[in-house]
Amino acid sequence: MKKTILVTAALAAMGSSAFAQSSVTIYGIVDVAVRHTSNEQNSGGDEGMWRVIGGGMSQSRLGINTVEDLGGGMKALVNLEHRLLPDNGTQPATQFWQQSWVGLQTGFGRVSLGRQYNVLFDVVTSTYASYPYSPYFEAYKPEIGFAVGARSDNMVKYLIEAGPVRAALQVSAGEASPTGGKTVGGYLRYSADGIGAGVGYEEYEFASEKKLKASTIGASYKTGPWYFNVAWGENEVDSGLTATDRATLGAFWTGSANGGFGGPAFTAADKRQIWTVGTNFQATTELNLGVHYFHAKQSGPLASADATAKFLTAAADYALSKRTDAYLEADTTKLSGNVSLNGAGGAANGAQKRNGFTIGLRHRF
Repeated sequence: MKKTILVTAALAAMGSSAFAQSSVTIYGIVDVAVRHTSNEQNSGGDEGMWRVIGGGMSQSRLGINTVEDLGGGMKALVNLEHRLLPDNGTQPATQFWQQSWVGLQTGFGRVSLGRQYNVLFDVVTSTYASYPYSPYFEAYKPEIGFAVGARSDNMVKYLIEAGPVRAALQVSAGEASPTGGKTVGGYLRYSADGIGAGVGYEEYEFASEKKLKASTIGASYKTGPWYFNVAWGENEVDSGLTATDRATLGAFWTGSANGGFGGPAFTAADKRQIWTVGTNFQATTELNLGVHYFHAKQSGPLASADATAKFLTAAADYALSKRTDAYLEADTTKLSGNVSLNGAGGAANGAQKRNGFTIGLRHRF
């Protein structure tokens, strides 16, 4: 439940009637869970690990939305959103603000400028998300490893809607960054009568001017208590990447939460594909059940780069109130090829199978 502060002021002393009506919304999520995973050791054995994590179903956050009605159907928009780890009081990324943009809404669409979600993340989470009540499960999200970091700095994005159809374009300035960052992309989606379908494409330019080309297509269908989704995604990179380019690409692809893994094949690959199919069932007003399967493969110029990954996750979410829910999730990962899972220290540990489960509590305001 968001808390909204409505601000109105008069300018009588200045000879003007009044400011346009504005609203400032403070919102947030606090999500903490206990998670156990197997094969978390850094060398040999099958030792697992218990963790208290600051984000099981959702990443915890604190945000501010501002809307100012400028009249004539025009509005000014602002969003600032900080991500946090409530288990230890730190933040998960170097950026304090994971979103920080200002925009203008008119009858011809919306233009927004700043750090914001990219078009790949937008189309997946709005059109064929894994979970209709939470776009993905934060602690185990193989699909997000294909979204080119999910956000882009220095972005200008244009969005327009016409009935059930929505389209968006994005452009990001690289600004001579040592890791690159120049992007261009767009998406098109349709959503009506329980049917959703969309397609998206984005190019990311590395510092060497080599490119990562990412695309996605998918659909969803909601009828009564049932929700179904199916999707496909691909990342393909130019040949001849530098070591800096590879490190940047690795940051997009790796991470235990999105099925990241290591080993010789990981750094040798130049293409990754994923497809997913899943369903959710609202058993009661309070209880939602879901299961999803992901199949990923990667390849490269050498046969040693070939590898596959299979991910399976199931979750039950129970609403204790409109703002608070408890959840239970179980998952399994299985790899094949010249790859292995990363251990607790981030290095590949030789294991190719991992099981996990998560029990958590989430509050939204």
